[in-house]
Amino acid sequence: MIKSMTGYGRKQQIIDGMSITVEIKSVNHRYFEFSSRVPRVYGFLEEKIKSYVQSEVARGKVECYVQIEALEMEDSIVEVNYSLASGYYEALKNLAERFELKNDISVSLLSRYQDIFSVHKAEADEERIWNAVKTVLGQAVEAFVEMRKIEGEKLREDILSRCNTILECVSYVEERSPETVREYNEKLLSRMRDVLGDVHVDEQRVLTEAAIYADKIAVAEETVRLRSHIAQLREFMESEEAIGRKTDFLVQEINREANTIGSKAQDVEIAKRVINIKAEVEKIREQVQNIE
Repeated sequence: MIKSMTGYGRKQQIIDGMSITVEIKSVNHRYFEFSSRVPRVYGFLEEKIKSYVQSEVARGKVECYVQIEALEMEDSIVEVNYSLASGYYEALKNLAERFELKNDISVSLLSRYQDIFSVHKAEADEERIWNAVKTVLGQAVEAFVEMRKIEGEKLREDILSRCNTILECVSYVEERSPETVREYNEKLLSRMRDVLGDVHVDEQRVLTEAAIYADKIAVAEETVRLRSHIAQLREFMESEEAIGRKTDFLVQEINREANTIGSKAQDVEIAKRVINIKAEVEKIREQVQNIE
């Protein structure tokens, strides 16, 4: 199933004491381009998120926003500066001895000197955080890809419909082309008779001229190639792979064949069909720009 390059997905979930929200969206782009917005403290997640998304998305300009809110107090670590505490203790002991005071130095007394202690958050468990974020990210990407598939199906139906229209025009050209040769032959013979009157007309010469004309306007090779390109385009529409770039190239080839047929056309009705073909090809080209 083909996918559009336009998509959106958003999921929010509480996991392991964290409220995690992931929002992902994309627009058309020739290649895969990724940007993310993650809280600075969780910057280690950025490359992991990019790799995960890239495994699911082949093409498009993708933006991902991640919010992480800790709902529980994070663990903290209290460290003691024993060298400084020892200095305070010695100073208090010397003070007691010098002034003959009661030496009642206690832990509670030393704890009043706040610079003895330092408090900092425990080092984040990156693996635990990534596993939680990956769960929500996976759900958001799933919704995102599903939307791209739905849009892709609409593109597929539209392109196939236009392919049918092109083939109808090609069939008309194939049927009409031999008729134009016959009509040319009759007109040429009629004009020669009008000009020459009773003089004998060399019908062999007329046939030769008609053969040259037929070769000049022959489009059989072009219509065969055009049909082949359309058949291949239909196959692409059923592919499970990313086919945007290949389809874009194929549409260029279809347009080239249509231009060649148009340049050879010496008939008004064929010219009309060629214009219709080129109009459909242009609409297909526009749609292909949206395919992953």
